[in-house]
Formats: sequence, structure tokens, C-alpha cells
Amino acid sequence: MAQEPGAARGRAATAEGHHLQQPVAQHAKRRRPLVLEVSGLVKRFGGFTAVNNVSFRVDQGEILGLIGPNGSGKSTIFNMLSGTLAPTSGSILFAGHEIAGLAPHRIINRGIGRTFQIPRPFRRLTIFENVALAGFYGQGRHSRIKAEEAAERSLAMVGLPTDRHASVDGLGAAGLKKLELAKALATAPKLLLADESLGGLDETEMDQAADMLRNIRDELGITIIWVEHIMGVLMRVVDRVMVLDHGEKISEGLPSQVAGDPRVIEVYLGTDAETTQAAAAEARRRAGG
Repeated sequence: MAQEPGAARGRAATAEGHHLQQPVAQHAKRRRPLVLEVSGLVKRFGGFTAVNNVSFRVDQGEILGLIGPNGSGKSTIFNMLSGTLAPTSGSILFAGHEIAGLAPHRIINRGIGRTFQIPRPFRRLTIFENVALAGFYGQGRHSRIKAEEAAERSLAMVGLPTDRHASVDGLGAAGLKKLELAKALATAPKLLLADESLGGLDETEMDQAADMLRNIRDELGITIIWVEHIMGVLMRVVDRVMVLDHGEKISEGLPSQVAGDPRVIEVYLGTDAETTQAAAAEARRRAGG
């Protein structure tokens, strides 16, 4: 495992540096640059192996769905990608540089942002202050003006008020999810790790949240890895799906392929298989495949 480099993050993927991306159906015809390459990732806690020899790649502008039963290793992988946990062994190459074992602030400064399943905003701060604080932390440099500019852009992107006095207390479940996403966007990520963005939302809010993730990819060019349990929605949005079970990768491919994989149906989809397959087929039709 490579030692932690002393150099700070290079050029941040600021909004000014983001370029509008064409929809997947249009740019999937050519090979996109590799953003993330994970090889032989292992995480052990004592005698328990939470992640066992997992490898995968993510291309620029791609939305990868990461699914599996509870306890399958999804959160552990997110924690290793974001620096909360150091891998026991394996490699994590982000934009061609080894980041396995780096501290969270170094990883976020390099361009990996993350949302959390359970939003925990600072209740004594306003909505704007919560997002500006994330922007200040994620820049890797101390500029209040740039952090506030990032907060305004991020709040506008997710549809929350840019009023600097709006209180967090007035936000419902959907608003808190949007706030969580705005905080991550304010760090100017090149890769966004989205953790169960649909939890606690009704059907309309789920569709809106899914559309928002797709817009973030299409309009800002941000690559996304999305952990989610609501298969009917996820399969309509993602480009590829990877499935974990007991810490091991058991399937990976296009949504329609994974939805029809007998092992995935057995260990995870179960009675939801037909709904998931229908959603995957609809996504394929929309993409012209």
C-alpha cells in the first residue's frame, strides 16, 4: 500500500471546471477515461472479513449502482473509498493515484465527495452555513468567499433556498436528503459516493431524487457510485450494477443482465425480481439498447 503523499490535492473539480456531459446513450459509444480502479480490496475486523478481494472500475461520467443485502460490505467499501477505514490490503487508484489508507480530508481534497444514509446537519447552523462549511472543508484551502460561492451553486442545484437565514429545522426527509447532497457537491467532487439517497422518501420524492443524481452527472460531469435498496428506481438510472454478498462481488454488468442473474435473484432480489427486471428493461429501451 502506498504511503500517504505529502502533496495536497491538485486542481479541484470546481463548478467552473465542470463541463456539461452528453447523456449516456450518446457518449457511451466511445471509451471514457478511467476515474476509479479498485483491485483486490480486503477489509478484516479481527477474524471477520467484511470485504474479500473485491475489484472493479468506474469510468468518467458513469453511474454505478452498488447493491446487496444488509451486511454485504457496501458501507465498508464506501468507508474505504472515503478514507474512514483503511483497507487491510488492496489498491484504490483514483485519477491514477493511489489513495488507499489516506486520511478523509486528503481524499475529499483530491475530489471524492460522499453523502450519508442518515443526514446529521448542524442544527445550530443555517442551511447555507451547513453547506458553506462543507465547501470550506472540501476545498483544501481556506477561502470563505469560495466556500460561500460553492454553497450557493450547490443549493441551487438541489433546489434548496440560498437564503442565508433559512433554518434546518424546517426541512423534512426530502429536504434533509437534498441538504446532504448539497454539502457533498460543495466540496467540488469528481466522484460522488451517494449512500441510500432514497431512504425515507415517498414515490414522487424518490423519482425526483433519482432525476437529481442523473442531472448531477449530465450537467456537472460528476461520476457517481450509488448504494441503494430501492431497485425499481435505481435500475432506471444507473449505467452498470455491481452486487455484493457476504463481502464478495457476485455479479456485475448492465442493469438488465444483473436483474436476470439467478444468483442475484436468489440472494437479494427475491420477490422483487420481476419489478427490477421491468425497470432495467425500461432503462435499456430509453437508452436505445
